[in-house]
Amino acid sequence: MKAAARWIITLATCWTVNVAHADTVLDWNKLAIDAVVAAKQPPPVTTRSMAIVHCAMHDAVSAIEGRYATYRPTARAPTSASADAAAAGAAHAVLVRLFPDQKRAFDAALAAALIDSMGTAEEREVGVAFGATVGAELFAARVEDGTAASGPYRPLAIPGRYTGTALPAFGAWAGAKPFVMARPDQFRPGPPPALTSAQWAADYNEIKSMGGKASASRSKEQTEIAQFWIVTGAPAYNSIVRELAGRGARTLSQNARLFALVYLGLADSLVAVFDAKYAYEFWRPMTAIRNGDLDGNDATPVDLAWMPLVENPPHPEYPCAHCINAATAVAVLESEFGNGTLESFSMVSPTLPNVVRTWTRLGDLVPEVSNARVWGGVHYRNSALVAEKMGRDIGEMTAREMLKPVK
Repeated sequence: MKAAARWIITLATCWTVNVAHADTVLDWNKLAIDAVVAAKQPPPVTTRSMAIVHCAMHDAVSAIEGRYATYRPTARAPTSASADAAAAGAAHAVLVRLFPDQKRAFDAALAAALIDSMGTAEEREVGVAFGATVGAELFAARVEDGTAASGPYRPLAIPGRYTGTALPAFGAWAGAKPFVMARPDQFRPGPPPALTSAQWAADYNEIKSMGGKASASRSKEQTEIAQFWIVTGAPAYNSIVRELAGRGARTLSQNARLFALVYLGLADSLVAVFDAKYAYEFWRPMTAIRNGDLDGNDATPVDLAWMPLVENPPHPEYPCAHCINAATAVAVLESEFGNGTLESFSMVSPTLPNVVRTWTRLGDLVPEVSNARVWGGVHYRNSALVAEKMGRDIGEMTAREMLKPVK
């Protein structure tokens, strides 16, 4: 499958098995996730879009209800503003700027929402106007965040010798403006293992055995897990957040904060991971295994016929982006729901729609995603473990330091 087609497939929407009754935040979350999918945004861009939408909703609601600190300073909210209407107005203001070609659908959704029970006509009108101001200001604050640049990537080449002309993806994200972190390299790890090391040989031979398209070592379930987690970016985790947010008597402000924290963490985790990827430019398994005789390690035999089960993404390997996203999302969710056993939650993936994955512990998602990337032939074990630690650190920092309860 061609790379462009793969990007589209991985952005298809995930659905929860148990659909919960939606509040305003969940309603506009659904509109937003559908919009990023319809726009075919690549994974890092989806997390940025969702972060802006959900931060806008959180700030609009919190400025009115006063239960949590806002992400950005906001004007004093009118006393007559409906918090639900403000959330809708904020999300609408961001979405029409992110996806102007979908404006008609957003306008219709806003009109339909305001017919619902969002207070009096005046409270709705004032709330929408206030939310629209908050959303417009937050969007404007992120316009020059560096994610739209092409990046200064310089291909490695021998003068005069042909090399591929397609630039690796998301080079600009290595220097993008974070949402929470002080700088992109705040959580940059040390380098990947030396090619002459025993650790490199172990990682190399594990993925060579388990991650190949023709692997005889990988079980049917391991193959399914690898294919299930081909889905990446915001669509990979959004349905799980929706299911948990829809349980119990959660308030509008609680859900606004939850989604904002998740997406602040996810967006920053990808800035951090691309900073590290382009700092080290470590080779993908596809390249390494077909050049195993050139790494100076006698324990890494070459295989000129090796192909990965899952197509390798067009950017450097180390660390694992999917793994850092999983660990970040789980760290934020555990700050809200704990790290113990929960009522089971389930998900289906657009990349393997006939398989349902079910868990009772949030923490079980992290090793599953890491295993999926090894079994898919996409990432080495060490890369997954390093990314897990980065993600936990970023998620815990986000939950600890951002959008704090107002005392």
